[in-house]
Amino acid sequence: MATNYYYYNYFISPKYHTLISIFQTHKPKLPLMQAAKTEGQAAGISGGAAAQPTQRLRDRKVKDLITDKKRLVEVPYTASLADTMNALLANRVVAVPVAAPPGHWIGAGGSMILESDKQTGAARKHYIGMLTMLDVLAHIAGNQADPADDDGGDLDRKMQVPVSSIIGHCLESLSLWTLNSNTGIIDCMEVFSKGIHRALVPVDGHTENIAGVELVESASSYRMVTQMDLLKFLKLHENELRGILGRPIREFGAVSEYVFGVSDRTKVIHAIRCMNGASLSAVPIIESSDDIEENHGELMNGKERRLVGTFSATDLRGCPMPLLKSCLQMNVMDFINRLSDIPLHEASGLRNSTKELITCGPGSLLGEAVDKVVRNHVHRVWVVDEAGLLAGLISLTDIIRATRAWMISEPA
Repeated sequence: MATNYYYYNYFISPKYHTLISIFQTHKPKLPLMQAAKTEGQAAGISGGAAAQPTQRLRDRKVKDLITDKKRLVEVPYTASLADTMNALLANRVVAVPVAAPPGHWIGAGGSMILESDKQTGAARKHYIGMLTMLDVLAHIAGNQADPADDDGGDLDRKMQVPVSSIIGHCLESLSLWTLNSNTGIIDCMEVFSKGIHRALVPVDGHTENIAGVELVESASSYRMVTQMDLLKFLKLHENELRGILGRPIREFGAVSEYVFGVSDRTKVIHAIRCMNGASLSAVPIIESSDDIEENHGELMNGKERRLVGTFSATDLRGCPMPLLKSCLQMNVMDFINRLSDIPLHEASGLRNSTKELITCGPGSLLGEAVDKVVRNHVHRVWVVDEAGLLAGLISLTDIIRATRAWMISEPA
């Protein structure tokens, strides 16, 4: 008789700074590729996740999200931050797992996630953590109390440190998460609805004993699944989600009293520090006013202020280090416009967020927000009123949380 394995994991919510418990289920499974192939054949599916869905959404599993996923992009623990940034840009990702020899490290959050030889089971590498762009922001921001760091300090030196030394600078990278390939889609949505943005999925793996916050996993290889992967998958099944996608986003907290951002006069180094201090991966850029006395070096409430752009950690990913070093004292609007003129920036798929604002109105339907995040590959949509004044935002986490709650409430 098949046995199910259950465990609790914990993480710190960046939004509420509280400890949140995640309930996850692990079930015995076929090897990942074999299971995906078998199910695809049974359902008459070809072409992976891009194919026309023929199976109910609530019956889908994590393995259905990664059928078209390539081998995991990773960096060795000895890689410099500069080399890691190049890897992020080349692969168009904003986070990457860091691999080290087994037996010498304690993984993030006490995890022990190993890649092992498929034949012998011998451990080949240990994933010690996940480097995110927020870690990079924190590292670049430096010591706010040190005036010498106002220009980023010695940025060349900072970019040459081993990547292993800056894992965990932000809350998100304090833990490393895995999802079993046979985890149901609703359980997967629960994980991603609580602020976790990505997780590793073991191929031909097995889950061992779980104790507290520790997670032990060994597999011959892994794939990465992200919130964006999940949103794209939900989009494929939008016909089953009409009941929730047809509701206005104001019902899901998209309009709020506070929307923290920076002004168009904020310097790049100060914007980086603001984002680092608040654990934000992006902030709206608000039009400044000579009629209001405000500190452009701090976060401000952008509610009912004109939205003119977005400053994102992703922008830094596409910025050559020599340019970044020279631009830290530049205001964020000039920086984004200058960055968009670089051929590498355009070739990497990044956009000029001052010219291509992704917005919707308070009365816009949730389906419209889903369309915009998937089509533009953004992680949030700013909510503006008819006058173009900022009213709130809706994130991937918000969309996943609302969709999951509706799916649970609907009859099976």
